[in-house]
Amino acid sequence: EFVKPGKGQAFARVKLRRLLTGTRVEKTFKSTDSAEGADVADMNLTFLYSDGEFWHFMNNTTFEQLAADEKAVGDNAKWLLDQAECIVTLWNGQPISVTPPNFVELEVVETDPGLKGDTAGTGGKPATLSTGAVVKVPLFVQIGEVIKVDTRSGEYVSRVK
Repeated sequence: EFVKPGKGQAFARVKLRRLLTGTRVEKTFKSTDSAEGADVADMNLTFLYSDGEFWHFMNNTTFEQLAADEKAVGDNAKWLLDQAECIVTLWNGQPISVTPPNFVELEVVETDPGLKGDTAGTGGKPATLSTGAVVKVPLFVQIGEVIKVDTRSGEYVSRVK
């Protein structure tokens, strides 16, 4: 926020977030101060594979490959499918965060059978997907079906025909 006191020089109070740790810091800058911008870039990269330690991505225009560690991928690993377009945030050329597509289509590999007439409850049951993610799905979803999931909330969206 920009602050112009009645007496004295104007200044800006800024809330900054550290890219690596995620902690927030509050700084004050005078109107004459300048700050160097961070070398941060978002790139659309294709997910290739995971070798257990690193997740490998490829730039489709230059065919350059990048490896992201578990710290950069985090909980988003459960939404990554081969050949999925992801947004990878780079800081000084190194991946610091990976954002999967908003929606992914995954196969249900394990779920309880839905009982007819069992609609008194919440109307949902847990289902394990092909990537290991667990999502609450409607009772009519069966093993082997492909469902669409919102990766931002981790919620079931629809069945895929």
